[in-house]
Amino acid sequence: MKEKKEEKELKGTEREKDIKGKDIKEGDQESKKSKSSKIKMVVATVVVDNITQTPAVVLKEENGERFLPIWIGINEANSIMMELESIKFERPLTHDLIKNIFSSIGIKLKKIEVSDLKHSTYYATLYIEHNGKEYEIDSRPSDAIAIALRVGADIYVDEIVFDKTRSSEFLKGIPSQVAKEKEDVLLDIVSEEDFGKLKM
Repeated sequence: MKEKKEEKELKGTEREKDIKGKDIKEGDQESKKSKSSKIKMVVATVVVDNITQTPAVVLKEENGERFLPIWIGINEANSIMMELESIKFERPLTHDLIKNIFSSIGIKLKKIEVSDLKHSTYYATLYIEHNGKEYEIDSRPSDAIAIALRVGADIYVDEIVFDKTRSSEFLKGIPSQVAKEKEDVLLDIVSEEDFGKLKM
């Protein structure tokens, strides 16, 4: 009887270990999910660094206070600003053409996501649906944002992008003086308190 009791207690102990082990694994999975959570954003503005003449689109957390600046090309900056200002040309420009193609053949842009930051370059993904199938299309963030604005699609940023933007990886290969100048230009569009949240 004693041996059976000890065996039962041992099994109980093993079961506790199994449960704890499962909890730890589930906790790790939750932690990973939290790390890769998607943050809904809106386009706050487009600015131009007067010193480097480099445009940046600034995204703002929809239900929060964080900002994410992404430096982009002049043509893409103009395209985003035109949509923000509701400026229309007689003939369609590139992102207007893409919108027209989507509309004509029944492609739905469900959302776009700024998904990663590698070697100082941001990556984005278009999530589209066509004929009942879903596709993920690699894109530059500037193009993805310009298209999303035109079709009314949601804009998301992966939490990991915020983490990487704050890390030294973002500044690799960028002269420290240029980085400082880019920080200075952002002071013109956000308060010092908010700037602290997006500072690289």
